[in-house]
Amino acid sequence: MIDEFAKETLHGRLRRDREALLWKLDGLSEYDARRPLTATGTNLLGLVKHVATVEARYFGEVFGRPSPEPLPRWQESDGSDQWAAEDETRDQIIGFYRRTWEHADATIEELPLDAPGHVPWWPEPFSRTNLFAVLVHVLGESIRHTGHADILREGLDGRTGLRAEHEKRIDEEARAAHRAKIEQAARSAARAMPQGS
Repeated sequence: MIDEFAKETLHGRLRRDREALLWKLDGLSEYDARRPLTATGTNLLGLVKHVATVEARYFGEVFGRPSPEPLPRWQESDGSDQWAAEDETRDQIIGFYRRTWEHADATIEELPLDAPGHVPWWPEPFSRTNLFAVLVHVLGESIRHTGHADILREGLDGRTGLRAEHEKRIDEEARAAHRAKIEQAARSAARAMPQGS
């Protein structure tokens, strides 16, 4: 009973975060969806492509259920799963992500939490694992990258939140006042505390 509850809870959270990540692309131009927004090139559409690849690998080859989508061998990963090439459309990447969900969901639904898996890119003795550990790992990856997407989107146009139905109208004046209050607290603390504490 606890296994079923744990599986449903983790799987439900993964589904929620998948939708949240896709929502971060909503209404963006092609340029804003793709452009590098950090010094290391992190970009919104690339985050979607990366998380799709993560799910395809972990819920596919780890359990001997290879993804129907073509993927390079994990040993040949070159970082190209973290950005969209100019000939890849947003619809193609979103479609890949949604098809990956179907494959991943089938793995999650059909296997018990203690189903054995092998992650060849994890060091020994951790490479031998099970569905529960992989589900927790992939959920962590998904949450982490959805958080990245939230911050990137806020930087682009101020939109924040988990889902469209919870989004509130942006009050620029209230945001500026809140930010100024935090800035003032940071400056006061910096003056009051010795450097490096």
